[in-house]
Amino acid sequence: MTRKPATYADLEALPPNQVGEIVNGELHASPRPASPHAFAAMQLSTDLNNPFGRGRGGPGGWHFLFEPELHLGKDVLVPDIAGWRQERMAKMPDVVGFTMAPDWLCEVLSPSTSRLDRVRKLPIYAREGVKHVWLVDPLQRTLEVFRLEGGHYLLLGTHEDAETVHAEPFEALALELRVLWVDIAE
Repeated sequence: MTRKPATYADLEALPPNQVGEIVNGELHASPRPASPHAFAAMQLSTDLNNPFGRGRGGPGGWHFLFEPELHLGKDVLVPDIAGWRQERMAKMPDVVGFTMAPDWLCEVLSPSTSRLDRVRKLPIYAREGVKHVWLVDPLQRTLEVFRLEGGHYLLLGTHEDAETVHAEPFEALALELRVLWVDIAE
């Protein structure tokens, strides 16, 4: 039996407690992130936006969004954080779905989404020319930094625990990884 490709109407029909994406024609629905995921995304957003988005203590020049809906070809993807250089996107458009691929994005991995993010979404980001991708795993306490080269991602480094890193494309920032990890109450 052949299934018909998922449509935007399928995304809109999902309940509000689900994050939906269309990846290679298939609908993927995930529950809203758990606290370690949400905490890591929030901390990273804050650390990047002040120096790179607002120019406070850093060079500025970026627009960041939390969970933007990216319309990339037939795929509709929702990374946790995405950033566009202002030289490419001078002003933030008033849209629901962005057709311009970001320059950088971050996927915060969850046990239920890690395989989708790594195996299915990374090739789409490469196809669309996203120059840098970060994969943050709050349970393993790791940051993987990738750069697009020749249509494929090159792993520049894997950082862990409480390291302080200077990672592309935000090398000017000394990012302290320890601020991304939340201690879970037992």
